[in-house]
Amino acid sequence: MEYFLETSESIESGLGFSHFDALHLSWLGFFVVLIAIGCMWYRRLNESGRRKARYLMAAMIVANEIFKMVCLTVGNNYTVHYLPLHLCSINIFIVALHAVRPNKVLDNFLYAICIPAALAALLFPSWTKLPFLNFSHIHSFTIHIELALYPIILTTAGDIRPDWRKIPPCLALLGGVGVFALIINLLLDTNYMFLMEAEEGNPLIYFEEWFGSHLVGFPVLITLILLIMYLPHVLLQHRKKKV
Repeated sequence: MEYFLETSESIESGLGFSHFDALHLSWLGFFVVLIAIGCMWYRRLNESGRRKARYLMAAMIVANEIFKMVCLTVGNNYTVHYLPLHLCSINIFIVALHAVRPNKVLDNFLYAICIPAALAALLFPSWTKLPFLNFSHIHSFTIHIELALYPIILTTAGDIRPDWRKIPPCLALLGGVGVFALIINLLLDTNYMFLMEAEEGNPLIYFEEWFGSHLVGFPVLITLILLIMYLPHVLLQHRKKKV
């Protein structure tokens, strides 16, 4: 527990983990097990039970973020770089809003934006300097697992129905959030949503190497993600119409 309250900025080197080592794969395996259990559990609930389950999952996500803020404050490590303005942090608020007032735009934002963002963070974590017995290590894995679980569970149960026609408002919402994050970055010298630079371990760094700017990666990756997330549904609907 000596390093429990340390952060990536304050901890000494050589204590963390590597991408896809035994510890990382264990977290990913835990995530897969939770998906299976969560989907089976949610599908068996009636409408009232599902509503309560959404409240519970959203509350757990918010509580996890509060846990992080408390640990940062106790460890005297809370700075402007830890404001909830990264995409996954913003998705915490989207999930909370969706749990209370679901609608089709939020449905598709969680499906098309939240799921890929959370999965990318789990596959390519940026907190590799931190050991297992560290609050930020535990928080970072669990919050992204929760953020992926919520829309995955709802999608498999049919409560979230992907609709490509909702892509424009989803992109508008993402763009608005991005503009706000950019303004904060310029004012506070931060790097929210990785708009200023691609940090180590982030796939955007390859676009920096190939094209001289990591920003090229945003339209490329967004287009690719939307194709992956929606094309199967479009093809399936087209096939059903033919039948």
